[in-house]
Amino acid sequence: MHTGLKVGAFAAALAATFGAAYGVGNAAEPVVAEAGTPRHAGHAEGTDTTDKTGKAEKTGKAEKTGKIDKAVKSGHAGDHGGHGAAAAATPGGLQVSERGYSLALQTPEVEAKAAAELRFTVIKDSTGRPVTAYQREHGKELHLIVASRDLTVYRHLHPTRAADGTWSTPAELPEAGGYRVFADFTPKGEKAGLTLGSDLAATGSYEPADLPRAATAATVDGYEVHLDGELSPGRASELTLHVSKDGKPVKNLQPYLGAYGHLVALRSGDLAYLHVHPNGEPGDGKTKPGPEVSFTATAPSKGAYRLFLDFQHEGKVRTAAFTVHANGSSATSGSPAKDGAAEHDEEPAGAHTH
Repeated sequence: MHTGLKVGAFAAALAATFGAAYGVGNAAEPVVAEAGTPRHAGHAEGTDTTDKTGKAEKTGKAEKTGKIDKAVKSGHAGDHGGHGAAAAATPGGLQVSERGYSLALQTPEVEAKAAAELRFTVIKDSTGRPVTAYQREHGKELHLIVASRDLTVYRHLHPTRAADGTWSTPAELPEAGGYRVFADFTPKGEKAGLTLGSDLAATGSYEPADLPRAATAATVDGYEVHLDGELSPGRASELTLHVSKDGKPVKNLQPYLGAYGHLVALRSGDLAYLHVHPNGEPGDGKTKPGPEVSFTATAPSKGAYRLFLDFQHEGKVRTAAFTVHANGSSATSGSPAKDGAAEHDEEPAGAHTH
């Protein structure tokens, strides 16, 4: 059982474990984490979420002994790559500033289990002013991902932008602890997209969770999703996800943000970000609306990853989550992991185009 941790100490321990260069802000006071190896080796309008893996795969409740009191403000080192179908050697989301742009999170701390509003800007470093012109990708100017450090809570948000360049979105985080915010966007005039990251703290009683076990199937909201293929380090591989309901293949998936599915992969430990878009798109004459959705992805390294698949059916977006290991071997179990606590705000089918 873990002793209580401050977010600052927890983030610092993760940084030390995975060898990333983190800049950690001041915490309320020094707190030393328990010695030993960490337990986890690792779409506002349309909102895609999963909490504590849908309260499945948890192996017991840890005692709530800690209080998260202060926000962690970190600038993560590392070069960004991997925006699109295949990742470069170093993935995105590890830096708060890159290629002349910086992510300025104005709300680095929120209260867990309470309604909150996240606010941020993307600053162009050469002018010091917020960016106000973006290229639309998958129907949006910017995609915002929020994930807990233990990868049991996930949000895919689509914030709104004010004329002055300030982005905002409502968000309610169900658990206290450390989170990572990822802004995925392409400034107007740029040839390649960026993913910048910043730390977020949710205050309250904190209990770290184990990374859910690896599996090739997940259930969410009565749907079962099976994963075929392996995530391979350093080379492109195909991942195919099969969606069924009540034992029958779903052959009428609806376009969501211009695709039949969206996949985000986060590396356990440092939460390196990989946003992968599917092979083919609605209306291209060859891509069917299910039951299969395929992706081509490259893992930047060996290790454990958490995959989050967003798909839409019967007017509602759902998220299926998987743990996989990029080591050249398949997941160890074919039994489904439940994601029953996922919540989504409905969007009209086909409301967005690619």
